Amino acid sequence: MVSAGTPSKLNWEAIPRNRVSAEVAKQLQARIVDKLKAGDMLPPERELVQKFGVSRSSIRDAIRSLEVVGLLEARQGVGTIVRELSADAVVTPVASVLLQKRRVIHELLDARKIIEPALARRAALHASREQIADLQAIVRRQEQKVEQGKIATEEDSIFHYSIALAADNSMMLKLVQVLMDLLRDTRERLLQVGGRQEMSLEGHRRILAALEQRDPAAAEAAMQLHLLEIEKLVLSQL
Repeated sequence: MVSAGTPSKLNWEAIPRNRVSAEVAKQLQARIVDKLKAGDMLPPERELVQKFGVSRSSIRDAIRSLEVVGLLEARQGVGTIVRELSADAVVTPVASVLLQKRRVIHELLDARKIIEPALARRAALHASREQIADLQAIVRRQEQKVEQGKIATEEDSIFHYSIALAADNSMMLKLVQVLMDLLRDTRERLLQVGGRQEMSLEGHRRILAALEQRDPAAAEAAMQLHLLEIEKLVLSQL
């Protein structure tokens, strides 16, 4: 057994490139059940990345899938802790976890479709000239990065935050921030999928054009279309 609060020293196996996060979760699940006890800490994220030889996002996905079934718990300022094992947590297959993750992401995307088109409509009515100018500058920076083959994650996020800000409702702005943060890892990975950056840029151009025209119906429709395109791509990748 590993001492409580001490990172485990275990033998790790290389992970094949396909099904990376599922394989990481499977290996972690086996070691938690066989070698760790409640209160033990997982090694830091950086160490797991090195040991498994996979990306940080794959490690995060694996850990979150095990949090969902109750094997792990993230504690602020401490790290990721092994929880008291229940029968359900031990026998829950990783495939079920991944299906649950897909359902959660689908619900988050659905929440965006409920909130953000309405915010785009409000932004068309309430945005100041300075806020429209800020959105134009964001899209220009995004265009430059796409042309240079760079990933425009920051511009993609700021564009949506700026629309929520222009809608002039602080509670809605906070909701958008939460939704974007929860989807951050998924969005970062998908922006690297072929054609995704161009799709995002084109969607932002359509939304911006409607905002520039102060057309609330067109802004709402453009945001709805943009989010539908994103949802289709996200779910196909999952």
